[in-house]
Formats: sequence, structure tokens, C-alpha cells
Amino acid sequence: MNKPLHDFFTKDHHRLEGYLVNVIEADNEINVEYYHLFRKGLLRHIKMEEKILFPAAAKVNKELVQKIIPQFRLEHGALTALLVPPPTKAIINAIQFVLNKHDFEEEKDGGLYDICEALTIAQTNTLLQQLIATEEVPLHPPNPAPIALESAIRALQRAGYVYDEICK
Repeated sequence: MNKPLHDFFTKDHHRLEGYLVNVIEADNEINVEYYHLFRKGLLRHIKMEEKILFPAAAKVNKELVQKIIPQFRLEHGALTALLVPPPTKAIINAIQFVLNKHDFEEEKDGGLYDICEALTIAQTNTLLQQLIATEEVPLHPPNPAPIALESAIRALQRAGYVYDEICK
């Protein structure tokens, strides 16, 4: 079956995973170049879902979208919050943990992308053009203040995750 939106987002997941696996180097140091590519790519990916895909699907079936989107939005918030403090091995592990579950739920048969694809079938080409044209999110330098990590931990809790359990 032809699934252009599903394929578009899945391909982007794989691109981001390629960056993320290279963030932690053999000596457990952070590769800042790969982290920067991952960080700006993930924020753009989240922007594409939040600003283009979700609203387009909601225009077709608001009730269904209101049932399935909240957990994804909580996870987007947690991931975004994890990108605020400077990267550490623990933070990268937490990001990987959340993304593994999150991406699976989006990509699986009958998952978020299949649902959104079915709802927006009449606008696929328009949506793809909008997605391709999506600009990057402006980045601020990581914030080393303790409140940055504390906020990320609270965002993870709202999404149903316990930082100390997933960052190992």
C-alpha cells in the first residue's frame, strides 16, 4: 500500500536515529556535532507533526484525533524539555528510551501515521509539500541551570516516564 506520509516521517525517524546513535562516542563523551544535528532535526520533526500533521487530521475527525494525540503531545513536550539542558549520557539514554516507544507507536500498522494518513488522504500532496518546506526551529544554546533538568524530569513524569528508571 502506498503510504507517502508514513514513509516520509519514518524516513525522518531513521535519519534522526542515525545521528543519535553517534552522539555517545566510545569513550562515553558527547559528540556535539551529531548532537546538534539530532537536536535541530528532532525539533523540526516535532514541529512538522504538531503544526501540520495533527491539525490536518483534526480537521477531518476532531474526536478521533483528540483521543489519540494527547500521549504523543506529552512525549513531544518531554523530548523537547530533554533538549534544553546540556546533553549527558543519562539524558541521551532517556531520549532514546522515549523515542523507541514513541516512534514505534507512530510507525506500527494501525498506528498514528496510518490513522493520520487515512484521515488526510485527499490532501497528501499538499501536506508533503508543507512538510518538506518546514523550516528549522531556532535553537538556543543548552541551559546548564539545574531548573532545566528539573523541568525535563517533570515533563517526563507527565508523559508517564520516571527519569531515574529510563536514563541508565
